Amino acid sequence: MSERLLLADHDAVADALTFAGRAARLGDGAVRLRSSAGTLTMWAAVLAPRGLFDSTPTILGMRAIRADPELECDFVVDATSLAVDAAEDRALALPATALAPAWAGISPPQGGWVPGGDIAASDLASRAQWGMAAVANKLPADAGEDVVRVIRSDVWGAPAEELADLPLGVAFAAFGLGFIGGEETVRVFTAPSWTRLSLRRGHVLVRRPPREGLTAVRTTGRTDR
Repeated sequence: MSERLLLADHDAVADALTFAGRAARLGDGAVRLRSSAGTLTMWAAVLAPRGLFDSTPTILGMRAIRADPELECDFVVDATSLAVDAAEDRALALPATALAPAWAGISPPQGGWVPGGDIAASDLASRAQWGMAAVANKLPADAGEDVVRVIRSDVWGAPAEELADLPLGVAFAAFGLGFIGGEETVRVFTAPSWTRLSLRRGHVLVRRPPREGLTAVRTTGRTDR
């Protein structure tokens, strides 16, 4: 892994660090960096399942940032480890090691998205604030990590009628990552297993886990003997 990533300018570096800082507070603290053709795409998991039978939806925040046209990369790092490179203010200094969270191995499709309606940004903001209050009210004093995770999954993973039955966590992602900046019509797109909310400042993507249950057992021989 390279020691640094060369972006378009210092403003792009500041943009990347702002996204990383917000991502570190919302999810598991990891951020995926994928760059090609002059664009650095940054991903963060606001919500993600743990284990095969965890029904928590995968909710990702994504922001595109201008980068050096020759930069090619795809890896995951601790969001808090990113910094301005000491020798070049238009470069991101990277940590020595990469991470491998499960959510980073499941990428949304690059094409095949079809329009699926729209949502008012104000609805996202209001539902995010409602959800944050709900989480705070449910948390007991001195709650452990597992309890916090269960409560967050219960609140943010629930479908919201005001958001076309998408998980409430899409509002939390858009609000917490700073994607909501005033009145805006949020475009919704769908692809197999995925839904994308596109705002001017970034995108929120949600993937629901596979249906639970076992497949039917096929009959492989005669049963009349």
